[in-house]
Amino acid sequence: MDKRLVRLCLTAMMGVLLTVSKEVMAFLPNFEPVTLLTVLFTLCFGPLALGAVAVFLLLEGLLYGFGSWWVMYLYIWPLLWCLTWLFRRMDRAWQWAVFAGFYGLCFGTLCSFTYLPVGGVRMMLAWIWSGLPFDLMHAGGNFLLMLVLYRPLRKALEKIKAAGTIG
Repeated sequence: MDKRLVRLCLTAMMGVLLTVSKEVMAFLPNFEPVTLLTVLFTLCFGPLALGAVAVFLLLEGLLYGFGSWWVMYLYIWPLLWCLTWLFRRMDRAWQWAVFAGFYGLCFGTLCSFTYLPVGGVRMMLAWIWSGLPFDLMHAGGNFLLMLVLYRPLRKALEKIKAAGTIG
């Protein structure tokens, strides 16, 4: 089978999985597996994961509209990919749990940058302050999901990669 086709299909499936996993967990505020999966996809599949993030971004825009929240996503999720790639030498679940928790805590602050040109620093700070309880839940959820699921999912993804069709 053509490796390019396999990579394209893998990228699309990872992007769809990011979207579906977020939708399945949508009933819980800021408790989402997108951070966990983005980290794992990046560690196991490198640049293909950035393509999966692009698929995720497109699907989220199609599902919810291309508003200001979507502009935030255009830099928040690729930034997660980039930071994960920079720290890819870490291999302990607790390290990635701290990383994911910190990213969840910073999520609202990262989102607030889009409000700077619209409402200035006051609006940006109001966004951060009002979203702090959700960021704390986001941090806790990210930490917990990563701590519990990092090792088993990483092993499963490494087995898929080692099967030989993806490299």
